[in-house]
Amino acid sequence: MITPPKITPFLWYGGDAEQAAEFYVSLIPDSRIVDVQRQGDAAFVVSFELAGVSFTAMNGGPGRPHTEAFSIAVTCEDQAEVDRLWAAFTDGGKEVQCGWLVDRFGLSWQIVPKRFFQLMGAGTPEQSHRVMQAMLKMVKFDVAALEAAFAG
Repeated sequence: MITPPKITPFLWYGGDAEQAAEFYVSLIPDSRIVDVQRQGDAAFVVSFELAGVSFTAMNGGPGRPHTEAFSIAVTCEDQAEVDRLWAAFTDGGKEVQCGWLVDRFGLSWQIVPKRFFQLMGAGTPEQSHRVMQAMLKMVKFDVAALEAAFAG
């Protein structure tokens, strides 16, 4: 038996927890399926790690959809990583706003380039304000547009 960490986000799925976990670990580097507990041939509980953060997914049955009240935020190295993750997560999912999306399993994600945080913490309050205003108009983050807003 695998001993889980003290605190683990626990995600409820209608029946596709294993597929969701496999999808997530295929996209995020340094991620893996840790354990799958089965009832017969079906996965019941799936333990997995995304970039070292532990998650548990359970096939609890229909009627408990994910909401945007819980999301997973991914800080991306650059625009290429934003684009790659955005394309994968929105395939069968939907774009929201300000770097948020909902994947095909109904889970909300925030796909944010680290450059956004760097720009927000640098420069003058006016520059930070311009970056924030530019971000609020975006669906998917655009690093070049954020840098242009910072530059004025």
